[in-house]
Amino acid sequence: MSDTSVSLLERLRANPDGDAWQRLVSLYTPLLRSWLYRHGLQASDTDDLVQEVLAVVVRELPAFEHNRHPGAFRSWLRTILVHRLREFWRRRQHRPDAAGGSDFLKQLDELEDPHSGVGRLWDVEHDRHVVRRLLELIRPEFRPATWDAFTGVMLDGKKPADVANALGVSVNAVLLAKSRVLARLRQVGLGIIF
Repeated sequence: MSDTSVSLLERLRANPDGDAWQRLVSLYTPLLRSWLYRHGLQASDTDDLVQEVLAVVVRELPAFEHNRHPGAFRSWLRTILVHRLREFWRRRQHRPDAAGGSDFLKQLDELEDPHSGVGRLWDVEHDRHVVRRLLELIRPEFRPATWDAFTGVMLDGKKPADVANALGVSVNAVLLAKSRVLARLRQVGLGIIF
């Protein structure tokens, strides 16, 4: 990741470049594919729909107004996904191999509703996926000892003292490492999940 303090989302809005777009594509393609597979789409249809969703994001991102509430981008992306799925279903409903029917539309209604179980599941899976991918992206920015201290406390749930003993550092060093990685995660994830 760039050393810039600008989040990926702001970078794409203010000064988009190929590297930033590639990061967004690599961040969201697996998540979108997994949700599309749940709707029983064939692989080729899934690939087409992922491209359609990302094309809308590319086209509409400059006009996207983030309301500064956590989850605004996640909700916007879910809405784009639902609209693309509805359009897919409309295009296919008169074909013999059309997927879905009323069950398909019911699933889309549930996905669109942020208060439904499916809508809340989207939120949880989105945030987990994005955090995991952002952590992969920022990991090279940190020394192994810093990363091990962070993962020991934050991902493995160990006590800072236990991590400090295992790494041969002070508890303060572990807490500082945790803080540095979390600060960078917040920075790159600003607008996407934070």
